[in-house]
Amino acid sequence: MLMRFEGYGLDTGKRELRRGAELVAVGPQVFDLLVFLVRNRERVVSKDDLIVGVWGGRTVSDSTLTSQINAARKAIGDSGGEQRLIRTIARKGLRFVGDVLDDAPRAGTQAPAQDLRQEIHFCTAGDSARLAYASVGHGPPLVKTANWLNHLEFDWQSPIWRHMLHALAAEHQLVRYDARGNGLSDWDVEEFSLPAFVTDLECVVEAAGLERFALYGMSQGCAVAIAYSLLHPEKVSHLILYGGFIQGKRRRGSPQDIEQADALLTLMRQGWGQDNPAFRQIFTSLFIPDGTSEQMQWWNDLQRKTTTPENAARLRRAVDDIDISDMLPRVSVPTLVMHCRDDAVQPFEEGRRLAAGIPGARFVALEGRNHVILEGDPSWGRFLAEIRSFLA
Repeated sequence: MLMRFEGYGLDTGKRELRRGAELVAVGPQVFDLLVFLVRNRERVVSKDDLIVGVWGGRTVSDSTLTSQINAARKAIGDSGGEQRLIRTIARKGLRFVGDVLDDAPRAGTQAPAQDLRQEIHFCTAGDSARLAYASVGHGPPLVKTANWLNHLEFDWQSPIWRHMLHALAAEHQLVRYDARGNGLSDWDVEEFSLPAFVTDLECVVEAAGLERFALYGMSQGCAVAIAYSLLHPEKVSHLILYGGFIQGKRRRGSPQDIEQADALLTLMRQGWGQDNPAFRQIFTSLFIPDGTSEQMQWWNDLQRKTTTPENAARLRRAVDDIDISDMLPRVSVPTLVMHCRDDAVQPFEEGRRLAAGIPGARFVALEGRNHVILEGDPSWGRFLAEIRSFLA
């Protein structure tokens, strides 16, 4: 993402601040502070917002905060007295007030994938739950199964998901949906289970009018994709599985896994909806431990915007109870399995077991710790290249 204002350019990919062609030297926290302020320029950000969004919730003294704000102003030719770009709102916080142009095209580069426009529709599952699904792009159809958690509109803009979604939509008709209980789909539903998740996928495929397509699942979405492919092998041309598992935490037989699963459910129910982001930060640190401050802020926000604390816990419990051990030998679709070696949510061994259990599956080990692969991850390029090669 390139953001331009008053002759300056913030390049979040290269993590560079430039004045015209000149590189402006700034520390990493000052850079993150500028990005956070520019990203959130439509609102006043409080001290607490800055601490979570830039420092990941760590304790920061007032003097440190003040010095970093002063350094950010100085880097873009502003000052506390002038406040031309970064304005202090008394007893409220800060707001970036400059005019910003996002994603300005650079000479010799292709138009950004953000030019793609998704269309959102609704369909109704067998138990009357309304499901939101989106279609975007042109080319061979690729369906992404839902995972914990999604929001069709929020994810399309998010620095956590947009690079992946836009890259896939640039080469395919990408169809994805919000699972029952979260996002734009109905939140007030009775059943959360693997069979219900598979039925929801069937509903979306039928509503989208898809005859044959590649199916991409990540995390628990892998189990949904596998179960669907057994029911409809004639529809699925390829299976792409990333960060998946055979058995949820409660099915792996480890007392430690079960204890951890129960503790996380308690945290969701008790702290998820609070204004204090400390509870949600625990999940953010698990899913994207190497995320930038901006990405962590988005993930914190995602948790509140996507569903209720009770639904989050019910969805998580359903995921922890998944067991697809008996399904794997019956998979007949060409399958690519990818997994990060140091995934903090689903162990690498689960990915290996998943690939070993599916006849003829190809396994790719990726470097990294994030459960959701981010644009800056060392394996992002390989992840995309493997998908392209597999679907070619």
